[in-house]
Amino acid sequence: MNTLTAKLWETTKSVLPIAGVVVLMHLTVVPLPGVLLPRFGLGAVAVIVGLSLFLLGVEVGIAPIGRIMSSTVVKSGRVTVVMTVTFVLGFLLTMAEPDILIYAAQVNTLTSGVVSSILLIVVVSAGLAVLLCLGMVRILRGWKLRWVLLGSYALVALLALVAPMQYLAIAFDASGATTGPLTVPVVLAFATGVASLKRDSARSESDAFGLVAIACVGAILALQITSILLHLGTLPSTGPTLTPDTTHLFEPLVRHFPMEARSVSLALAPLLALFLIGNVTVFKLHKSVRRSVIAGIVMAFLGLTFFLTGANGGFMDVGRTIGVSLALHGSAPLLLTIAFALGFLAVLAEPAVHVLTEQVQEVTSGSVRASAVMAAMALGVGLAVLLSTLRLVVPSLELWHLLLPGYLVAVGLTFVSSELFGGLAFDGGGVAPGPMLTTFVLAFAQGAAAGTPTADVVEDGLGLITMVALMPPIVIQLLGVVFQARARRRTNLRAKDPWASPAPTEDDDALASPTACANSTPRAAALAAGHQLADTSHGKKENS
Repeated sequence: MNTLTAKLWETTKSVLPIAGVVVLMHLTVVPLPGVLLPRFGLGAVAVIVGLSLFLLGVEVGIAPIGRIMSSTVVKSGRVTVVMTVTFVLGFLLTMAEPDILIYAAQVNTLTSGVVSSILLIVVVSAGLAVLLCLGMVRILRGWKLRWVLLGSYALVALLALVAPMQYLAIAFDASGATTGPLTVPVVLAFATGVASLKRDSARSESDAFGLVAIACVGAILALQITSILLHLGTLPSTGPTLTPDTTHLFEPLVRHFPMEARSVSLALAPLLALFLIGNVTVFKLHKSVRRSVIAGIVMAFLGLTFFLTGANGGFMDVGRTIGVSLALHGSAPLLLTIAFALGFLAVLAEPAVHVLTEQVQEVTSGSVRASAVMAAMALGVGLAVLLSTLRLVVPSLELWHLLLPGYLVAVGLTFVSSELFGGLAFDGGGVAPGPMLTTFVLAFAQGAAAGTPTADVVEDGLGLITMVALMPPIVIQLLGVVFQARARRRTNLRAKDPWASPAPTEDDDALASPTACANSTPRAAALAAGHQLADTSHGKKENS
């Protein structure tokens, strides 16, 4: 019960800032018609309760599946087994990821079914699973993260020359939505176990970072290839007219519940079947462990159903309505200010981002404070949402104008930043677009695009998630470069005059150069923090 209470408080803190903005907007510039505001309140409660139950279910029942499979793979010691299990696990986890389920439904609506929900989910899941296998090969072979990322994004750039430009925003946003509260913890737990197959334990610990970043690229590549091979065709530029129900308080929520329960059942059933078959044939777990895992999956089912019902039945309608109203208001400064505020507040309230900032502080032994990282992240994400919205105000500004220089900077920084900071930063990009950004803030952006006569509702209404995911690789690596420069300066001063400054610590020596991090002593602490980011630190290893 204490764990559930903690989850409830965690998710409540995520929703409250957004709710505060909605109430403020309702009382000032955008009065919400009919029952939209009270239904938003009901949707917010469903989101809070649902997400809390889901996170608890992941911790109790789904994350242990990753650890159990990891243990089995390590015992086998065979690369073919590692690759097979990695692909199957990555595919099934992404199929049930809340963020991608929400995102796929929005894309299906915006494109009038040209890109259906099931097509997007299956393609993205397959792409992530393939690149997850590449990430595992990198861990086992000891390849440098910077070269894998450079090669992956170079392939993305080449495909962008051939793939229809309309699908660019869909593909990049999908990459940010694939790695959420379900995929990340299990993937990191699994990767940590696989990394132990290497003889160089210190190096294997650092290589566990960056796996999420590599997997995210798979979603982009898969959608680009699909758009080329299947000739999906031209997407509608206006999208359907979405008129929210302003007269019925409960009916939309009641209508959505059975539909969401069905989709969640289809998403989680393969994962449950995989566990049951594996338990009969390989795992042979104790009855108590088996019951715990099944109970966790049931909690995840109930939680995800409530979450999707609240998001689709009342939460996102308000986001779209506010976006449309502000766009029709005609005040670009007001629209951009609200966009910045939503991004700023959403990331401040995102629990995974707080864990990420603590992780950076621990890796640098306190030299880079968590508060400084959080301030930089909040400003960066606020700026990302603002820049994404700026495309509505400046029609000539396209998404690739922002993404191309952004990724050049992010990947370029991997050559001057340490391997540890690079992996940490790009993994952070996978967790930064949390539930509030993929639901309310993205709905706000789509509404603003729908209310702007010159905007393309698909090309301009999407792209926000990938802009947000781009911020951590830039912000954290820049902080890492600053930290390394300070560490080198302290080391040099100490070498010239032992009394000029405090003696350098092991961390200073280890992080003072981009290459030295491969053997740095804070690895274990950083890896432990990474487990916390994956929400696996509270789980205990299951014994068969």
